Amino acid sequence: MSDTDTAAPGLLLHLAGPLQSWGTRSHYNERDTAPHPTRSGIIGLLGACLGRSRDESNQDLARLSLTTRTDRPGVLLRDLHTVGGGLPAKGTVTTAEGKKRPPSQGTLLSHRSYLADAAFTVCLTGDPHTLRACEQALHTPHWPPYLGRRSCPPEGPLLLGLLSDPLHHLVQLPLARPRSRGDARVDYHSDRPLDQLPTPWPAEGPLQDQQQGAVAVSELNDDPHGGRAFRARALYRRTLTQPADQCAGQGTDYLTALALYLDTLSSKGAAR
Repeated sequence: MSDTDTAAPGLLLHLAGPLQSWGTRSHYNERDTAPHPTRSGIIGLLGACLGRSRDESNQDLARLSLTTRTDRPGVLLRDLHTVGGGLPAKGTVTTAEGKKRPPSQGTLLSHRSYLADAAFTVCLTGDPHTLRACEQALHTPHWPPYLGRRSCPPEGPLLLGLLSDPLHHLVQLPLARPRSRGDARVDYHSDRPLDQLPTPWPAEGPLQDQQQGAVAVSELNDDPHGGRAFRARALYRRTLTQPADQCAGQGTDYLTALALYLDTLSSKGAAR
């Protein structure tokens, strides 16, 4: 993560809602979710706001860098869906061969995983022109944005703003989690190293490269590569211990703290 990425304006989003789902290995009747927003999911959200069809290129969005902060990890929820049951043959699901299933096989079962009551703060950095276009689209979306799946609408506010020194604000913005007497451990995930994440708190003793985010911990197959193809990309993770007073609570308490923080930035001219 270069000094240029840190200083240049970046787009800050707040992703929260009753349900979210960020699939990475979903196949057929098994639909999983990652524990945090994926690149493909965020690109899909921005593409919907920009009014892009599935056939249009999103390579400009794919070049943006994504860093997420887990405000609340949520609770994993697994749901059972049925499709096609009790319908006449013409109304059942079509097979890969273009045929209709017999009545005894007309009902399909699928398991779908969600994150319930999760909240994330997301930072997007990269080409300023692309970021400004996304900012405008988030203000007036062409199609409704969603949190990984169309059945998962976000609660407001979604757009926090296009801010200078975005990674600083990603660390400093109020946390959407219940207030606590003790310090909060907060996870960050990125497609770039996190060892230069701007933190005002000293490290607690020597840290290994993997602990401070300098080395990738795994890979995710969530980097769009034309059409519906995806390729693997490195995943970096870092956990920070942040002060308890940054936990702003939920609901109106969080919204009040967030508004105060953003109003302060506006008065200082930090928003772009």
